Order: sequence, then structure tokens, then C-alpha cells
Amino acid sequence: MDFDISAGNKKFLLEIARNAVRSSLDKSPLIIPPAPEGLEFKSGCFVTLHLNGMLRGCIGNFRDDRNIVKNVADMAVQAAFQDPRFPSVSESEFDLLEFEISVLSPMIPIKSVEEAEVGRDGLYVVKGFNRGVLLPQVASEYGWDKYEFISHTCAKAGLPFEAWKTEKIDLYRFEAAVFSEKSV
Repeated sequence: MDFDISAGNKKFLLEIARNAVRSSLDKSPLIIPPAPEGLEFKSGCFVTLHLNGMLRGCIGNFRDDRNIVKNVADMAVQAAFQDPRFPSVSESEFDLLEFEISVLSPMIPIKSVEEAEVGRDGLYVVKGFNRGVLLPQVASEYGWDKYEFISHTCAKAGLPFEAWKTEKIDLYRFEAAVFSEKSV
């Protein structure tokens, strides 16, 4: 999927994410400058933090009712301080963090994993109150095929690893424009 996010706008979003976490650490107000042309749209996003090449936090949403700039700022703060898998980011870690942003397409309901393409799609699984999502880059990073990808998404939702084979689940695919401080 080509969101047509320019290199300059990617840098702007990455700066917003970093500044939002910095402001939270400093307990100072975040001042968001006006969005440059091309960033007026509303979209879900995930912000992923890495420390020394390892995951340090990742939070996002699928909201399509929030401007992408504000959403990135909020998700960056949540990734740094509210990911339940990790303690809050410390002052000493801040300069070592690498920020990655995934700007999401709308969700597309699919009937089976056969409709998903590894490397292009992320997956979202819903069964009752259980929900799990894995971003498009995850399957590629781990070398998974689509069956491993759906199994790990089910596990992330707190379902049996192969729930997609035996249970009625709602399955969605989505695409993402993914960029990081390393890639821009």
C-alpha cells in the first residue's frame, strides 16, 4: 500500500513521536506545530520503540477518526509508558530509543487466512473479548508463512495457537506504511 507519505512527512511524524515522549519525561507540555501538507488525514497507527535492537514498547489503535499527527503523539507516549509488557521508559533510555511508526490502512474483513499476503498484510483476530493484532512487518521479520502468522496472531489474542482452524473467529487484514528513524 502506498500512503504517499513523503520523506519529510515521515521525519515530521518521527519527530512528533520522539518529542511527545520527551515532553512526558520532562513533564512539559507537548507543542505540536501545524501539520505539513499531506498529513491532514485521519488514520490508525502503531508506534514501536526499540532499545538495542529489542522491542521496548508498542501501542497503537485502528481509529480512523483522529488526525494522524495527534494519534502518533498519543501512541508514542502510550508505547513508552503504558505497554503492560515493559516498565516505563526511563530518562537514561530515551536517547537510545529507536522509533518506528506504522500508519494503517482501514481494516478489510476476510473469510480465511488464504486472503492474506505475508509482507503486505497485518492480521487482526477477534473472538468475543479476545483480540490480537500483529503488524505486517512481524511475519517477515520472523520468516513466518501465513499459517504461522495467523497462529501467532491467535496466540496474541489469548486463543489457542490454531484457533483459526477449529473456532469461529473474525479475521481482518490491513496494510501499513512502516518507517523508522533508521529508514528515513
